[in-house]
Amino acid sequence: MNVEENYPIGMPGQKWTEKENVQWFEAQTIKRSYQDEVVEKIISLKADFDVQQYGALSFDETRYPLFVIKTKNWDSNKKTVLVTGGVHGYETSGVQGALRFVETKANEYAKHFNIIVAPCISPWGYETVNRWNAKAIDPNRSFYQNSPAQESAAIMKCVAELDVDIFVHIDLHETTDTDNSTFRPALAARDAIDQKAWDIPDGFYLVANSVTPAADFQKAIIDAVEKVTHIAPADDSGKLIGVPLEQLGVINYAARDLGLCMGLTDAKYMTTTEVYPDSPKSDNENCNLAQVASITGGLDYILKSL
Repeated sequence: MNVEENYPIGMPGQKWTEKENVQWFEAQTIKRSYQDEVVEKIISLKADFDVQQYGALSFDETRYPLFVIKTKNWDSNKKTVLVTGGVHGYETSGVQGALRFVETKANEYAKHFNIIVAPCISPWGYETVNRWNAKAIDPNRSFYQNSPAQESAAIMKCVAELDVDIFVHIDLHETTDTDNSTFRPALAARDAIDQKAWDIPDGFYLVANSVTPAADFQKAIIDAVEKVTHIAPADDSGKLIGVPLEQLGVINYAARDLGLCMGLTDAKYMTTTEVYPDSPKSDNENCNLAQVASITGGLDYILKSL
């Protein structure tokens, strides 16, 4: 798919410079409110949770504060769980699913775990419904030292300063039709590299870490989510998004090498969830519930294993 030739920004065959990055930024518009849809929900949790601001996006610190939500009664004898959402701001259920977990389930699991939730790592991306940040950088390819994405750098610094061993990390994502219609054409134009289209998986799937895949942990999440929504079948070549299936609904990526959020710690158990809100078999609420089920399914497995 040679999509870059028709993209309205940049010249075919030439990587974007700062000029094109700015053109892209100036073409973006606010489509929803981070304050109304996310911050107000976070603030409402202060009575029951330890809500901490760990930074703000530098180009508008008032509009884009960054928050983590921690369970109270922190206990160093408990294992610590990290849940992240909104690394890609346009993936709505990653944000709303993380908040729903806090609202409905987190205190139940706080009897057994210390829990940290960063529900919206990329608030500008949330408001403008974008995968990239305002500098046309993908935060979920930027989790490494001296990260060029301030969203990635900020949560890495926050987790490091907590100075705790993360035992479980679940990163909440979506795969949408816009991956093919919007993101991949922009990526092809920005990097001057042809991008192959793939079938968007119809249903829920997981991306595990190829270095520490924890296959039984992944299966437990799939089993739990299957009670809520359908699991994505492999395509005709036995793959999901171009990657061979490791087991039903699970593929493996090299988390640390690719700069993925799920690789920001050395957690024994880690995964990236992917729901499909554009499926005729699903809707936004179903996707939020699937995200919650992925967390609780994973934690139930850990509890049985400890």
